[in-house]
Amino acid sequence: MRRIFFSFIGLVIALPALAVPVTDYRLDNGMQVVVIEDHRAPVVVHMVWYKAGAADEPPGKSGIAHYLEHLMFKGTDTLAPGEFSSTVAANGGTDNAFTSQDYTGYFQRVASDRLELMMQMEADRMRNLRLSEDLILAERDVVIEERNQRVENDPGALFSEQRRAALFLNHPYGIPIIGWMHEASALTLQDALDFYEKFYAPNNAILVVAGDVEPEEVLELAQKHYGPLAPTPGLGARQRPQEPPHLAERRLIFEDPRASEPYVVRTYLAPERDPGAQEEAAALALLADVLGGNSATSVLGQKLVFGAGEAIYASAFYQGLSYDDGSFGVFIVPKPGVSLQEAETALDNAIAEFMEEGIDDAQFERIKQQIRASRIYAEDSTQSLARRYGAALTSGLTLEDIEAWPDILQATTKEQVMAAAARIFDRNKAVTGWLRKPSVEVTQ
Repeated sequence: MRRIFFSFIGLVIALPALAVPVTDYRLDNGMQVVVIEDHRAPVVVHMVWYKAGAADEPPGKSGIAHYLEHLMFKGTDTLAPGEFSSTVAANGGTDNAFTSQDYTGYFQRVASDRLELMMQMEADRMRNLRLSEDLILAERDVVIEERNQRVENDPGALFSEQRRAALFLNHPYGIPIIGWMHEASALTLQDALDFYEKFYAPNNAILVVAGDVEPEEVLELAQKHYGPLAPTPGLGARQRPQEPPHLAERRLIFEDPRASEPYVVRTYLAPERDPGAQEEAAALALLADVLGGNSATSVLGQKLVFGAGEAIYASAFYQGLSYDDGSFGVFIVPKPGVSLQEAETALDNAIAEFMEEGIDDAQFERIKQQIRASRIYAEDSTQSLARRYGAALTSGLTLEDIEAWPDILQATTKEQVMAAAARIFDRNKAVTGWLRKPSVEVTQ
């Protein structure tokens, strides 16, 4: 039985059906507060998730969300640059931040009795960040160097950028999180302030606190430190350009002398986990596991690695936790002596055989058991629990969706998975990419 309480703050929902108690509040300024109780150790993870990521950037300002993530450590009226992290470390904790297409998150892991200090500092920089032109320029150089190291010097990362840009014809998911070099290098102080003032607000944020805490105490602290912050007026639902119908297959060849080994990747535009309607996503998640979740027992592994032996590795993946459409992909690394064309043909043949043969009963049940076990093991990590909730909520899902997801996965049938496979394997919605060293090899 779900218990529902009303308070002067807002609506509180307890979810006793979960392995860990989860309580949900809403502050008067619109900030959502989620408390995940785990009393096994006197430790707490404090996370603030903003419902703004790279896909919410203004046109021509790619990289600003990630750039601002860096700038959030550069001081406020009460904290000097770098003092936030040094204070966390001085109190025996760790902190960091991350940016995705759909969200930006900041977290600290500290002893439970340091929670209020974390809230005080995080609430301070939510609305009181202070930036100077000198800091902006210096940190922009840091971001550019990060792009040089992680992308420009990595053929696989460059290849991934090109494939993603080809997959998303109109949606900003086709723009890299770290930004295109020519745009990221031109970002200004005003660009950062505009993004900060619009999106870094309590009514666009979710506070997730997980660990050795009591919900009422967390609520009291949140009301004290986050409650006084003014919301951004008129901040409505996200409005993003959407994808037009995909009517033609796209192909690309990326050549780089630094490529260590050639491979073929095909990605398909795929539906995401939708609030209240996660069944299609569950079928695709299971399809990815059946096809390529385990290199030894998966369909592609058995057919391509341990079968005819065209590949040294083959896999499948599904990226469905997103606010808008995600992607489904298949991947093959040919063994020496096998061309990329031969590898792609072998991959296509393996998928065609799978569509005729269907799913093995024993494999399907084993995968479901592995999924169930992995979720149980994941609850051993308070930080993993907090990330699971924060990522899902900022991607548009609800607590009820998060609670229902394991049961939806377990209830999904082989027939539903095969039907999802028939829908997803549409070459007109796909990008096929080859990565290789420069050569005379061409497509057939």
